[in-house]
Amino acid sequence: MDRVGPAHLRFIEALERRSTNHSGKARALLDARLSELNVQRGVRSELRAPAEDTSERKPTRGPLGELADSMSGHARPSPPEMLDYFRKIWASLRTENQLRQSLGQVPQNAGPLNSSSLVHRSLSLMRELSPGYLQHFLSYADSLSWMEHFGGTEAPASKETPRTAGSRKSARSKSR
Repeated sequence: MDRVGPAHLRFIEALERRSTNHSGKARALLDARLSELNVQRGVRSELRAPAEDTSERKPTRGPLGELADSMSGHARPSPPEMLDYFRKIWASLRTENQLRQSLGQVPQNAGPLNSSSLVHRSLSLMRELSPGYLQHFLSYADSLSWMEHFGGTEAPASKETPRTAGSRKSARSKSR
C-alpha cells in the first residue's frame, strides 16, 4: 500500500465502485483493468471485495437516474399548454403591478370624490368580485392607451377650439 500514491489509490477505488454497477462484458473489462492496475502497483488482491455473481444483478441507479425515472411517470404539458400557463401568470402579475401603480397615484388626503381614489376603489372592487374581468378591462385600457400614443392624435384643448357665432354676446346683452 505504501507504494501506491493517494491519487492512484482513489482511482482504483472509484473503478471498483463503478465496476459493481455493471454486469456482463462491461464488468469483465473493468475487472481486467482493475487486476492489471493492482498487479502493476503491487496491491494485493485481497484488498478488493470478492467478486459477486453479477449475471442476475441489475446496476444500481444514481440520484439522477432515480429523478429521471420519477419524471418519466408524470405527464409533461405540451408547449401550447405551457404557453397558455405562462400567459395567465404574466397577465396576473401585470394586473397586480397595475393595481399597485394605481394605489401609488392616490393622494394621501384624497376626498371621497377624488378621481384617482375612485379609480383605485373601483379596480380593487373588480379584483375582489371578478379577477378575470379586471384582467380583460386593464388589457382593454392598455390597448386604448397604446392606440392613443401610437396615433398621436389627442383631443384639442378647450382654448384652441374656435368659438361659434352663436356663442358671442350680442351688443344688446353687453350693454346690460
